[in-house]
Amino acid sequence: MRPLWTGAIGFGLVNIPVKLYSAIQSSNLDLDMLDKKDNAHIKFKRVNENTGKEVAWGNIVKGYMVKDKYVILDDKDFEQANAKKSQLIEIGEFVDEGEIDTLLFEMPYYLGPAKGGEKAYGLLRAALEKSGKVGVATFVLRNKEHLCILKAGVDIIQLVRLRFGEEIRSTEELAPKSAVLKPAELKMAISLIDQLSGKFDVGRYKDTYSGELMKVIKSKAKGVKPKEHAIKIVNSKSKDLMAQLKASLEIKMKKAS
Repeated sequence: MRPLWTGAIGFGLVNIPVKLYSAIQSSNLDLDMLDKKDNAHIKFKRVNENTGKEVAWGNIVKGYMVKDKYVILDDKDFEQANAKKSQLIEIGEFVDEGEIDTLLFEMPYYLGPAKGGEKAYGLLRAALEKSGKVGVATFVLRNKEHLCILKAGVDIIQLVRLRFGEEIRSTEELAPKSAVLKPAELKMAISLIDQLSGKFDVGRYKDTYSGELMKVIKSKAKGVKPKEHAIKIVNSKSKDLMAQLKASLEIKMKKAS
């Protein structure tokens, strides 16, 4: 597994050398973009807007416009902005994970120990597990500062990248108009939740869509037209809500029996 970042965890006065790895892999089908006319591959090029010529990666630089003139930045400039955060995941505090709104969770990673940091790494992982806390930290990855938490995994420290509070949009304009809820309706809705409740096991959930899409691809490859499956979405009227809740409970009970 190739590391995305190499640095250290700042745990009080202890620096723990670590390497950051991606924790996820895509389950999507690798579809190509083609020209509708002749099925030729679509390619994206980095083009100079003045000359119209393609520019090689080695000749591309990053810049920021200041008073109608670009200030060009190189790798040293990005690191110079905050060398510490570019090399250190510094834990500022420890909190209960349940206090963090799941809306803030963005991307999971693995943190593995680098050479010489195995003992301190193991100590931090064990302390996180024993305390039940997660460490809140910030660091710079790919020229951008990130908020994150460090938590104990089964045998490794997990880093979960978080969104900053200002990145979450307000729901004020989306909030539904207030509706009068009948106690009986609420009680039945809770009963349905109770019947459908269980212990979460991610292994029970699979990406079945990619498999179904592959069936469509194979059928079309044989010249067979896939069957159309129309789904009608029905908007529930308030007067039908109680009846639909009752029907939902009956369906669940039939499945359980």
